[in-house]
Amino acid sequence: MGKALKILRIDSSGRQHGSSSRALTDELVAALADRYGQVQLVKRDLAESIPHVDQAWIEANFTPEENRSDSQSKVLSFSDLLVAELKEAEVLVIGVPIYNFGVPAALKAWVDMIARARLTFAYTENGPVGLLREKKAFIVVASGGVGVDSPVDFATPYMRQALKFVGITDIEVIVADQQNIRGEESVSAARAQIANSVYTSQPVRSSHLAA
Repeated sequence: MGKALKILRIDSSGRQHGSSSRALTDELVAALADRYGQVQLVKRDLAESIPHVDQAWIEANFTPEENRSDSQSKVLSFSDLLVAELKEAEVLVIGVPIYNFGVPAALKAWVDMIARARLTFAYTENGPVGLLREKKAFIVVASGGVGVDSPVDFATPYMRQALKFVGITDIEVIVADQQNIRGEESVSAARAQIANSVYTSQPVRSSHLAA
């Protein structure tokens, strides 16, 4: 038996029940567990609560770690936890419902909390460079009327850019879009895409495959 595959699952839908993005992240995690035999899963439900960047957070973040006061360290403690979860994970499964052409506010807040200079990216003479490499990300995008990667979809390209910014370039988008128009056909297509991605693609790490 190979070692456990470390998965970070992030849900951002405001719906706790009846959410297609949550249902599909459920199925994706289950498919990964089925293929790799053993997973170590961390769940982060952004709908429950997540702080937003404010004056105190900015001042603490821009203060060198060795010079931070206890109160500044406390302000950054939740952000530090989110960064640690991200660093530890080998696979990300992110549920992304499209709200008014973009990502939910809670997901934007998560990006703000994990985009940390010196921790997840670094400034160089050639511009910013992501520090989180050798990770696989699945973005599960669900929408009512917006077509994924259409001119009015600002959520999918944003998530691609945000992940690439911190060094995660192996990104696959699972699409369940225009459900108000396509209905169950859209969700069924996403399920087929999950099966194809998990069972027929190259393994995330060959050492994780069950013996």
